[in-house]
Amino acid sequence: MTILAIDPGTTKSGWAVVSGLTVTFSGVSGNDELLEYLGTYRKGGCETQIAIEMIASFGMPVGREVFETCVWIGRFVQAWHTPDDVKLVYRKDVKMYLCGTPRAKDANVRQAIIDRYPAAGGGKCPQIGVKAKPGPLFGLSTHAWPALGVALTVGAAA
Repeated sequence: MTILAIDPGTTKSGWAVVSGLTVTFSGVSGNDELLEYLGTYRKGGCETQIAIEMIASFGMPVGREVFETCVWIGRFVQAWHTPDDVKLVYRKDVKMYLCGTPRAKDANVRQAIIDRYPAAGGGKCPQIGVKAKPGPLFGLSTHAWPALGVALTVGAAA
């Protein structure tokens, strides 16, 4: 199964397309661009699951950015061709699956992702690699990492 995972933001969102452990595509796109893509997406030869990281309330005051992100999550869900099939994944679930604790930090989650991949590239971190000898995670940047964590979490539950 192919999973399109999104780490939503207020203006840009990270995304990753994953089949099993293979990261097919990833990146960070403007929300308008990603929304347009979701609205025009058509199923190919394989089933595609969409998963979006969802905002959770912890009882603390939040700012405008959190509410803007919630609006984008709703727009992404609505744009998908089968909105009822969208999986909303909470960050604590990603942390529990990848790190075994809800107290994990972003750096711990990133390292747990790296540890799941083979050291097939060059450089200091062969899972990522370098341009001359890329690893399986080569090209992932910023918000695409949390999106990959969402994809791996949903993939484990499938």
